[in-house]
Amino acid sequence: MVTEVVSARPFWQRPIEPLTRAGRRSGQLLRLIARDRVGLVGLVIVVLMTGAAVLAPLIAPYDPTAMSNQRLVPPSGTFPLGADEAGRDLLSRALHGARTSLTVSLIVVSCAGVIGVALGLLAGFYRGFLDAIITPATDIMFSFPTLLLALAVVAARGPGTENLIIALVIVFVPSFARIVRGTAMAIRREPYVESGVAVGLSNTRLIVKYILPNSVAPIAVQFTTSLAYAILIEASLGYLGLGVQPPQPSWGSMLNSGKAFMELSIWPSVVPGVCIMITVLGFNLLGDTLRDALDPRLRGRSGR
Repeated sequence: MVTEVVSARPFWQRPIEPLTRAGRRSGQLLRLIARDRVGLVGLVIVVLMTGAAVLAPLIAPYDPTAMSNQRLVPPSGTFPLGADEAGRDLLSRALHGARTSLTVSLIVVSCAGVIGVALGLLAGFYRGFLDAIITPATDIMFSFPTLLLALAVVAARGPGTENLIIALVIVFVPSFARIVRGTAMAIRREPYVESGVAVGLSNTRLIVKYILPNSVAPIAVQFTTSLAYAILIEASLGYLGLGVQPPQPSWGSMLNSGKAFMELSIWPSVVPGVCIMITVLGFNLLGDTLRDALDPRLRGRSGR
């Protein structure tokens, strides 16, 4: 039997084996976030926005596409956040826009995470020929501005939700691949991995048992911050008319339709703008807290 070398490290740096230990880590991480007021604010915002998106069909007062003759009216008892240029309720459209933006962003980041993590593990663990192909490819993609690359892909394929998702997945894959590659290279040199190699464990088992579980921390941070960025890019493309197409509401398309009526009413632009700002802020705060909690050096500097 091989005895693994496990030093007296913080819980986020120790090798993961049993599922029970992973469960304890999750509980410790939640307690760290709860003790951080900034992180708690971010978590509350994310939970509230996610709840609003999930429950949008139940809590929205009106059909988001239903029009009326009360156009560009300010907030009132009939329309709590006002109405847009077509007399549609802005609260209902904002709730369904949250559903659209968060769903698209979650699909994009999840797909990009799966692909990027797989590429990063292959490049970081096996090195050699695979690394020589994957790393330069990601470096080339990093040379393009993210929004410009997404805009080019959508413009080439045409507007629409499906093409938007494909474009954003392509944009976000390199960031996951680069982070996981560096983490895999570092963990590959750890004593407990070398012990597994010495006793003849297969590469697949080494990756599944050691490399991937110990890469969860940077993946979680990247996942959270990528969600915020995906919401911004989705809204930007929607504002340009290249994202989710009407009549399906989205925050970006709401901004696009409201910009022409700013002199008559600010609400069609303010409502989706504030929704984007609050949601992105929540994910960024949560991502920063996760990063600080999972890196003891950063947490020590922050003084939290």
